[in-house]
Amino acid sequence: MREKGFNRETSEQLAIEALSWLAGDPGALSRFLSLAGIGPTTLRTAAADPAFLAGILDFLLSDEELRLSFADNAGVKPERIGEARRALDGYS
Repeated sequence: MREKGFNRETSEQLAIEALSWLAGDPGALSRFLSLAGIGPTTLRTAAADPAFLAGILDFLLSDEELRLSFADNAGVKPERIGEARRALDGYS
Protein backbone atom coordinates (compact mmCIF):
# COMPACT_ATOMS: atom_id res chain seq x y z
CA MET A 1 0.00 0.00 0.00
CA ARG A 2 1.37 3.41 -0.94
CA GLU A 3 1.84 6.08 1.68
CA LYS A 4 -1.17 8.40 1.80
CA GLY A 5 -3.49 9.95 4.33
CA PHE A 6 -5.82 7.62 6.13
CA ASN A 7 -9.55 8.14 6.11
CA ARG A 8 -12.13 5.52 7.01
CA GLU A 9 -11.99 3.84 3.59
CA THR A 10 -8.21 3.63 3.32
CA SER A 11 -7.97 2.51 6.95
CA GLU A 12 -10.44 -0.29 6.32
CA GLN A 13 -8.45 -1.31 3.23
CA LEU A 14 -5.27 -1.46 5.30
CA ALA A 15 -7.04 -3.57 7.94
CA ILE A 16 -8.29 -6.00 5.27
CA GLU A 17 -4.77 -6.19 3.89
CA ALA A 18 -3.55 -6.90 7.43
CA LEU A 19 -6.12 -9.67 7.83
CA SER A 20 -4.96 -11.27 4.58
CA TRP A 21 -1.39 -11.00 5.80
CA LEU A 22 -2.30 -12.53 9.16
CA ALA A 23 -3.87 -15.47 7.33
CA GLY A 24 -0.36 -16.38 6.21
CA ASP A 25 0.69 -16.85 9.83
CA PRO A 26 -1.59 -19.50 11.37
CA GLY A 27 -0.33 -18.85 14.90
CA ALA A 28 -0.94 -15.10 14.75
CA LEU A 29 -4.31 -15.59 13.05
CA SER A 30 -5.34 -18.10 15.71
CA ARG A 31 -4.37 -15.66 18.50
CA PHE A 32 -6.28 -12.87 16.81
CA LEU A 33 -9.42 -14.97 16.28
CA SER A 34 -9.27 -16.12 19.88
CA LEU A 35 -9.03 -12.55 21.15
CA ALA A 36 -11.80 -11.45 18.79
CA GLY A 37 -13.99 -14.30 19.97
CA ILE A 38 -14.80 -15.59 16.51
CA GLY A 39 -14.01 -18.68 14.52
CA PRO A 40 -12.70 -19.11 10.99
CA THR A 41 -16.22 -19.77 9.68
CA THR A 42 -17.46 -16.31 10.68
CA LEU A 43 -14.35 -14.45 9.56
CA ARG A 44 -15.73 -13.30 6.19
CA THR A 45 -18.87 -11.87 7.78
CA ALA A 46 -16.90 -10.19 10.57
CA ALA A 47 -14.55 -8.55 8.06
CA ALA A 48 -17.43 -6.37 6.87
CA ASP A 49 -17.74 -4.81 10.35
CA PRO A 50 -15.72 -1.59 10.86
CA ALA A 51 -15.27 -2.43 14.57
CA PHE A 52 -13.75 -5.79 13.62
CA LEU A 53 -11.40 -4.04 11.19
CA ALA A 54 -10.38 -1.63 13.95
CA GLY A 55 -9.68 -4.69 16.10
CA ILE A 56 -7.29 -6.06 13.49
CA LEU A 57 -5.27 -2.86 13.68
CA ASP A 58 -5.43 -2.93 17.49
CA PHE A 59 -4.03 -6.46 17.39
CA LEU A 60 -1.09 -5.35 15.25
CA LEU A 61 -0.49 -2.37 17.50
CA SER A 62 -0.34 -4.65 20.53
CA ASP A 63 2.49 -6.74 19.08
CA GLU A 64 5.55 -4.77 17.97
CA GLU A 65 7.05 -7.64 15.97
CA LEU A 66 3.83 -8.22 14.02
CA ARG A 67 3.35 -4.49 13.49
CA LEU A 68 6.83 -4.03 12.08
CA SER A 69 6.61 -7.13 9.93
CA PHE A 70 3.23 -6.18 8.50
CA ALA A 71 4.34 -2.59 7.86
CA ASP A 72 7.36 -3.85 5.96
CA ASN A 73 5.19 -6.24 3.93
CA ALA A 74 2.57 -3.55 3.19
CA GLY A 75 5.15 -0.91 2.33
CA VAL A 76 3.99 1.56 4.98
CA LYS A 77 5.83 3.19 7.82
CA PRO A 78 5.01 1.37 11.10
CA GLU A 79 3.56 4.50 12.69
CA ARG A 80 1.01 4.70 9.86
CA ILE A 81 -0.81 1.69 11.35
CA GLY A 82 -1.62 3.80 14.39
CA GLU A 83 -2.78 6.63 12.14
CA ALA A 84 -5.07 4.21 10.30
CA ARG A 85 -6.44 2.95 13.61
CA ARG A 86 -7.19 6.48 14.80
CA ALA A 87 -9.11 7.08 11.56
CA LEU A 88 -11.40 4.26 12.67
CA ASP A 89 -12.08 5.77 16.11
CA GLY A 90 -15.69 5.27 17.00
CA TYR A 91 -15.66 1.74 15.56
CA SER A 92 -14.40 -0.18 18.56
